[in-house]
Amino acid sequence: MQESVEKRVAQLREELRKHDYAYYVLAKPVISDREYDRILEELRALEQQHPELIAADSPTQRVAGEPLPGFTHVQHAVPMLSIDNTYDEAQVREFDRRVREGLGGEPYQYIADPKIDGVAVSLTYEKGQLVHGLTRGDGFTGDDITHNIKTIPSVPLRLYGEDHPDVIDVRGEVFWPTVEFQKFNAERVKAGQEAFANPRNATAGTLKQLDPRKVAGRRLMFYAHGVGRVEPLPFETFTELAKALLHWGIPLNPDQVLVEGAEGMLKVVEEWRERRFELPYMADGLVFKVDSFAQRDVLGRTSRYPRWCIAYKYEAEQGESKVLNVDFMIGKLGTITPRAVMEPVLLSGTTVRHATLHNFDQAERLDVRVGDTVVVEKAGEIIPQ
Repeated sequence: MQESVEKRVAQLREELRKHDYAYYVLAKPVISDREYDRILEELRALEQQHPELIAADSPTQRVAGEPLPGFTHVQHAVPMLSIDNTYDEAQVREFDRRVREGLGGEPYQYIADPKIDGVAVSLTYEKGQLVHGLTRGDGFTGDDITHNIKTIPSVPLRLYGEDHPDVIDVRGEVFWPTVEFQKFNAERVKAGQEAFANPRNATAGTLKQLDPRKVAGRRLMFYAHGVGRVEPLPFETFTELAKALLHWGIPLNPDQVLVEGAEGMLKVVEEWRERRFELPYMADGLVFKVDSFAQRDVLGRTSRYPRWCIAYKYEAEQGESKVLNVDFMIGKLGTITPRAVMEPVLLSGTTVRHATLHNFDQAERLDVRVGDTVVVEKAGEIIPQ
């Protein structure tokens, strides 16, 4: 009897991992959410009846039972540095010139992908099992947020397959998909709470929650974009490693492309200038990284930034409009939020007619009056301001 239960538990766990892989990595779900939940409930029931079979990497163990008293600090095995930013064509060309000279003229390529406006994290897997989820912190030491990372369905608790490294630090971005963020904000307003201003800040606040049960319902996502420590590292380029990451169940941004030189970089910059507004998450630019690991080592880093990558950030999109009226949104708890009603203005691919004034103190500080000409901004903001 016990042997048949153990076999069924193992079978259910493997089935759920396969469905997670199909949904989050391949983006090709093969069953409905309801059927997935049915399988998960069967597994949960068997584990409750046989607690000795519960394992840390079981799909049922994503949400811990009790809040933590606080965060512990853990040192990154490889520093998690920031990326230098650029805002114009000349700086892109200058960066490419430094790379070309640093590599002595040998051929090189860049990986380009949209810069997700989220929160950088590092996930450590040992023998295929997730053991740590850390924030960037100061780049050398981060907060241990493993309890919250485990609630994110797209983060595998155990890597798929058997051919993964003994130890790998997967670097990436946790973000709040736009549709899910808007749904959550709508519920907050209905409950009389102030809406979150943008997904990035809301994601950062969510990951610092001590109670993982509050994180689990917010439907955050994770995409990998790099690695720290990898032991052993059997790949020469990140392009090769990216294929392996997908094979192991780690989701990556599907919009990554290879480009050559400054002209290739600038072409992608123009392609994404408007296209980024069609993405299911907020993106404020593009990141370019030298593909070859050996060439990255040659280029090295400064005390703050790697010399082999750079972020191109688009200017904040603004538009002028005229205030026609000021109305008020009232939440269930009686919270009143003033909102400017304006002449329509096109921003970030959408027509904007309203902009939040957040609260009465902000409205007074701005001295907004009917008939005023105002500058409206929607850069990294879901709610225009």
